[in-house]
Amino acid sequence: MSLNSARDGTHRSVQVDSSAMAEKTAEKFGICVVGLGVLSKVAIGPSFKNSRHCRLAGIVSSSREKATEWQRDFEVPENGVYNFDDFDRIAENPDIDGVFIVLPNAQHAEYTMRAARAGKHVLCEKPLEVSVAKCEEMIATCHEMNRVLATAYRCHCLPQHREIIRLAHSGAFGTLRLIEASFGFHVENPAEPHVKWRLAQATAGGGALMDVGIYAIQGACYIAGEDPIEVLATETKMLPEIYGEVDETLCWTMKFPSGVIANCSTSYTCGVNRLFVTGDKGWGEISPAYGYFDDITARTHAGPIDLPQIDHFAAEMDHFAEACRGETDLLFPGEMGLRDVRIMMAIYESAKTGGAVKI
Repeated sequence: MSLNSARDGTHRSVQVDSSAMAEKTAEKFGICVVGLGVLSKVAIGPSFKNSRHCRLAGIVSSSREKATEWQRDFEVPENGVYNFDDFDRIAENPDIDGVFIVLPNAQHAEYTMRAARAGKHVLCEKPLEVSVAKCEEMIATCHEMNRVLATAYRCHCLPQHREIIRLAHSGAFGTLRLIEASFGFHVENPAEPHVKWRLAQATAGGGALMDVGIYAIQGACYIAGEDPIEVLATETKMLPEIYGEVDETLCWTMKFPSGVIANCSTSYTCGVNRLFVTGDKGWGEISPAYGYFDDITARTHAGPIDLPQIDHFAAEMDHFAEACRGETDLLFPGEMGLRDVRIMMAIYESAKTGGAVKI
């Protein structure tokens, strides 16, 4: 089965060896979590108990204390414990089918490519990387090694998002006119280690936009069903003593080929969490839309939509496993991550120059 399909037609295909994977289909897909920070500890690690297809087969951490804690809490096998010095030994572990990269943004390329060269499929946290060039290098390496590269866009797997996408594309709202997409939060403890790296340009590649604004880009694109052709952005920075290196609050518009306009925003100093679409016959909204511990709520002009709340990361990992096994087409390939980094670079350029930027 061909994977890594992208809407813009610029994708490369990964041909899964179905015969080789067939023997492991009955087994759970072994994932090695690379980086044991807060997200991994509070959300990803616990999600394995809710996964239909995946098991925690390994961990990679520079902290022996964290590794021991994970072995105790999540039953990591002894032969699945690695540090960053011996990371490449994952190639010798047949229980590891893929890795989940949960590292600072500027480390994604290195460990994605090393994992692919070790023969492992890769699910990489967003943003895919901090530059277009690094994203392209990651995609090329995974293609060369015939490994799947997925960008960790969990919202594609959520019932509420899937339903609003379906309705928007089915014509239930008529001809689409306007999308509003926003995600931001107030950073309460900027000195915390898991926050501090996000406020440094060298490790994060940007601020609120790279961290959570990317969800607004994603939401607007999958609701529109096409890629934007132009962006226009503006930025404000009210706390330069904290956000001196990265963006604090950004607002931007994206214009799509069909004529649809998306108004988007992100911030590290205020809470916004919404995806809204309207056409000439109706509207749909998800609010809250993106938080992994939120009850994701969808409604339309016809009333509320009653859909189950699910474990975001279990659903994401299960879809990744199915795609790696050739059972489904991947919803969020590396090429999609590349597209979004390209869009973010255009947003930063527009905010800097004050003018619209073509994509």
